[in-house]
Amino acid sequence: MDDADAGDRDPRAAAAAAADDALARSGWQAEVRGARELARAAGALVVAIRDRGAAALAVEQKAGDEPVTVADRAASELVVRGLRERFPADVVVSEEVADDPEARLRARRVWYVDPIDGTKDFIRGEDGFSVMIGLCVAAAPTVGVVYQPSRDRLYWAAGGAGAWREDRDDGPRRLAVSAVRDPAAIRMVSSRSHRGPAHDEVKAALGIADELALGSVGLKLGLIAAGERDLYVNPWPRCKVWDTCAPEAILVAAGGMLTDTRGGALRYDELDVGRRRGLVASNGLVHAAVLARLGELFGG
Repeated sequence: MDDADAGDRDPRAAAAAAADDALARSGWQAEVRGARELARAAGALVVAIRDRGAAALAVEQKAGDEPVTVADRAASELVVRGLRERFPADVVVSEEVADDPEARLRARRVWYVDPIDGTKDFIRGEDGFSVMIGLCVAAAPTVGVVYQPSRDRLYWAAGGAGAWREDRDDGPRRLAVSAVRDPAAIRMVSSRSHRGPAHDEVKAALGIADELALGSVGLKLGLIAAGERDLYVNPWPRCKVWDTCAPEAILVAAGGMLTDTRGGALRYDELDVGRRRGLVASNGLVHAAVLARLGELFGG
């Protein structure tokens, strides 16, 4: 039996072979494999810490009234150390490490790490959190890995390889955004922790009836990349570059779009690491209509 016959008889093996082939042809094998390995290791670490009980998390509040835990810092240390060992010439930026703007802006290759995206969900014992690792090359998101430990679900993408999702009980699946065009048919994904009146205004303006709320930005954009959701709107300036690098690489590789609320491209070559004009992520087909309605609601 040759390899083609084996693939025909085993769909999971065929899917894995297709993903491996796409990755090999992209030339980003080392980066994707390293990021996947570190994301899984960090995910196992943070779950093990949380399983020790609430006291083990040692929750504190940092700037912006955002929580941080022992697990955030331990995962950050693991991933940052691992990336620096594997790619010593690259700059590594983590949410839990002080930024070095001069080094970051000078480097051609910059890794952005969010060790726990969706910390509030993590603290509450829910599953809407992820480990995110992204690589910008020449200020463009090129490699992205988003790992959801509680479901053993991993999203990844690399330039030229497309976007993929690997699930615990299933083989790799190439991702593609939905074909939804009608704003009234939009399936929206929204924030669980940072919800406000603006979300209801957006829903009402677009006539959206279908909404799902969860914590991690990476998981929200992953669902859009997978064609299971169509839109995410965050009008507040809360996100940072490490919140968007990995998810943007995945969403764009699946055919979607990520901009600020005025339709501007997200920049990774600026001194400010904040996303001051919020975020709009979509399947691309509804993007223009959504931006137009946002302009009417919040001003252009």
